[in-house]
Amino acid sequence: MSDLIHVILLGIIEGITEFLPISSTGHLLIAEKFGLGARSDLFNVGIQAGAILAVTLIYWNRIWRLLTQWRDPASRDYLAKLAISFLITAVLGFIAVKLGFKLPEAVTPVAWALVVGGIWMIAAERLAERQPDRAEVSWRVAILVGIAQMVAGLFPGTSRSAATIFTAMLAGTSNRAAATEFAFLVGIPTMYAATGYELLKVFKEGGVHEDWTAFGVGFAVSAIVAFAAVKWLLGYIRSHRFTPFAIYRIALGIALLLFIPAGA
Repeated sequence: MSDLIHVILLGIIEGITEFLPISSTGHLLIAEKFGLGARSDLFNVGIQAGAILAVTLIYWNRIWRLLTQWRDPASRDYLAKLAISFLITAVLGFIAVKLGFKLPEAVTPVAWALVVGGIWMIAAERLAERQPDRAEVSWRVAILVGIAQMVAGLFPGTSRSAATIFTAMLAGTSNRAAATEFAFLVGIPTMYAATGYELLKVFKEGGVHEDWTAFGVGFAVSAIVAFAAVKWLLGYIRSHRFTPFAIYRIALGIALLLFIPAGA
């Protein structure tokens, strides 16, 4: 029973943090290190996919319009930019896997990423606000968002949503809502692909060591919590800055650096 509670808590943490710009991977690593237990790569990616399912449902009307109106030049252009952004992430991710890159399992680099990322968020939003309000997504934005998404995947604590949203805002899509929409939409195929890749690995290895009950519960909890979190965030950003999230990141990172033993 205690393990099931841990799984539910991890699903809640993932659902809250996946799309808020505070780093879901970093929070999961901290939670697993200090009480909730380490989980498989498949479990961690699977609960991320649960959160992605939530954003898929929230943006379903937008996705459906893009797919069914692909003959419209504007829809076709937006789809092409989503595709190139995803492909850049996929190719760079494939290269990272082939090079044997492994995510750090210590809290200290996560803490530094939280602090640096928080400072960068404050500076980036201030710089973006000096630009004319633009909702258009350029090819430059699409390419840089693809790169930013991969960088965030390599360094826990960076936050995929923070990296992609603020890269889009600095690269020209200065409108918060438009930058957030593009960042969230490009995350959909990215996380589904990551989950599919991990599933394939498990099946190739026999899948005997995976706790599928925990996977299913974590996936469901994450999806439900993420749905509520994203709905709230999309309303919040219409009239508020991201500054409170940046301050939270900095405070959490400093607390970790001060109170967590080196190498933990």
